[in-house]
Amino acid sequence: MVLALGTAWILDGFEITIASNVGDKLSDSSRLDLSAAAVGGLATAYLIGQVVGALVFGNLSDRLGRRRLFMITLAIYFGGSALTAFTVGSGAFAVSFIYLTRFIAGAGIGGEYAAINSAIDELIPAHYRGRVDIAVNGTYWAGAAIAAIAQVPLLSGAIDPGIDWRIAFLIGPVLAIVIVVLRRNLPESPRWQIMHGRSAEAEESINFIEHEVEATGRTLPPVDESRAIEVKPADQTGYLTLLRILFRTYPGRSTLGAALMITQSFLYNAIFFTYATVLGTFFGIQNTAIYYIPFAIGNFLGPLLLGPLFDTIGRKKMISGTYVLSGILLVISALLFKAGALTATTQTVAWCIIFFFASAGASAAYLTVSEIFPMEVRAKAIAVFFAIAQAFGSIAPLFYGSLIDKDHPDPSKLFVGYIVGAAVMIVGGILAWILAVDAERKSLEDVAMPLSVVRATGASSP
Repeated sequence: MVLALGTAWILDGFEITIASNVGDKLSDSSRLDLSAAAVGGLATAYLIGQVVGALVFGNLSDRLGRRRLFMITLAIYFGGSALTAFTVGSGAFAVSFIYLTRFIAGAGIGGEYAAINSAIDELIPAHYRGRVDIAVNGTYWAGAAIAAIAQVPLLSGAIDPGIDWRIAFLIGPVLAIVIVVLRRNLPESPRWQIMHGRSAEAEESINFIEHEVEATGRTLPPVDESRAIEVKPADQTGYLTLLRILFRTYPGRSTLGAALMITQSFLYNAIFFTYATVLGTFFGIQNTAIYYIPFAIGNFLGPLLLGPLFDTIGRKKMISGTYVLSGILLVISALLFKAGALTATTQTVAWCIIFFFASAGASAAYLTVSEIFPMEVRAKAIAVFFAIAQAFGSIAPLFYGSLIDKDHPDPSKLFVGYIVGAAVMIVGGILAWILAVDAERKSLEDVAMPLSVVRATGASSP
């Protein structure tokens, strides 16, 4: 289950890295001969697609179920990414076509986020929910590493430039085919089923899960009847109703979710989308793909190694700690960068250390927004905060790009940008210390009581 669901993040990391490195190559006359502005628009089209996909499919995930949606969204991603490889020509039609395909691919991945994070939280035992969710979210960087490694030989010049970038965009769809096989036997979320009046189906899903566990030789204790709650399936909640629930019933939690998602999105989009430009402009690196590999590995190891601490030390301490520490480390790195004390290698090492902690915090942001709101609106809540984060995060590449002058590189300008990014993360960490919910090792119903509850015997309301 973890492998089948976590691959959504692998695909996103793969797609973003492919677009970041391959995009610059598409300006060559031997490829698509796109203008610099057209190349820059590829990332924008993909990000807009993610926002639209998250909102549309987040709503459908709450209506139609987690399992159905994470098969549909995967198919949409497959179609969009595969079609990108078949872009032809170099005129307005080619630009429009590749923008459309990047939008479609982004919509599929955006829809995956809402359905996948909901399913993970609703199917993973409470004692392990934090580490599993954070580790799964961190696999984004496994996808980035795969893309970086694949692009080293693909874009080395050994393959015909007319097809090398097409092969790069087709790797993702091939991975998607493998993922379909992994996902086909996954159960629907019993929580979703019971909230939609499908008690018999929910019982079947639970029996399937219990059988899988007992087949390993483990004995499951009986459920304490004092934990029972009675729910009455309610009408579907639209986005307007959702916003009222979020900011009237849960104002503190909504502020927390928005703060964590916005701050991590701003920092990541700022650094990642200008990564190659910084290495080329300030350090003279031509082939930047190889520098993405250690950066991606550092980002992947952070959630993997620090994830268990979010279940033991606790959400509040770990989220605020990783945010504040990454901000402080970025200030130190910025000072060294401004002083000219860094090389391309040491700059990459510095970013690896910074984002070892920042990646764990960013993954915890997704965990937070998926576990602190009621079951009925979980997927839509993820979609809303993801959309808000992407809207603010999309400003970051433009802001940081304006600080980089390729003709007259000035480290002091980019230094200001790094300080802004550090301050943003530190503010997010402070707000987490004040507002974070102690959700570690608690049932989702103890963290946020369902809206449709009629009677609760043992579960507590937040």
